[in-house]
Amino acid sequence: MDSWWGLGEWSGHRGEKLSLYLITCPFCGEKGNFDTAFHAEKKKPNGHKVLNFDTLKCGNCASYVQVFWSAGDRLHDFRMVPWPLKLEKHPEHWPEAVGRYWLQAKRNLKDENWDAAALMARSSLQIALREHEAKGGNLKKEIDDLASKGVLPPIMQDWAHNVRELGNDSAHPAPGQEPTNPNDARDIVQFMDFLFEYLYTLPKRINDYRERSNS
Repeated sequence: MDSWWGLGEWSGHRGEKLSLYLITCPFCGEKGNFDTAFHAEKKKPNGHKVLNFDTLKCGNCASYVQVFWSAGDRLHDFRMVPWPLKLEKHPEHWPEAVGRYWLQAKRNLKDENWDAAALMARSSLQIALREHEAKGGNLKKEIDDLASKGVLPPIMQDWAHNVRELGNDSAHPAPGQEPTNPNDARDIVQFMDFLFEYLYTLPKRINDYRERSNS
């Protein structure tokens, strides 16, 4: 997206109205319990697109959040400040098992549990590969299997092996083993984000576009 006018055009959530149930209060964690305290909007010159600026008041703790949102053709998307610092959910179009390990990796990274973050990243990688029908008796063979089928491009294959190798230390610890380096943990969790963007989010965006084009 190279312009805020594109918000909600190519990806987002179904519907042309802001889905309050998607918004979590960053202060108390209450979800979807908001009243609109202020609303303003700006219409695109010589067009129909509208940018909405809402201030929402939490019905539980009375804190305020600002939500900027806009709708396209049957989709809308939003940005909010402040946002929850604790991750509560994974993207809804991801498989549940993949998202569960992803959340654990992210939370352990935030809590500076470096070994656990690396281990959960490795687990999320493996379950994602198996969701894509990877074959093989171990993670190494599963990575190479999907690469041979063209599911993983060479650069993703190399990175996946890096995650596997770093995660192996946490999955199979030995006496006197050095703890996972914090920078390594951060890198492999970030790779996990790139991989899931490639395996799940990009295909969804393409499919959403095709559905709109064919309707």
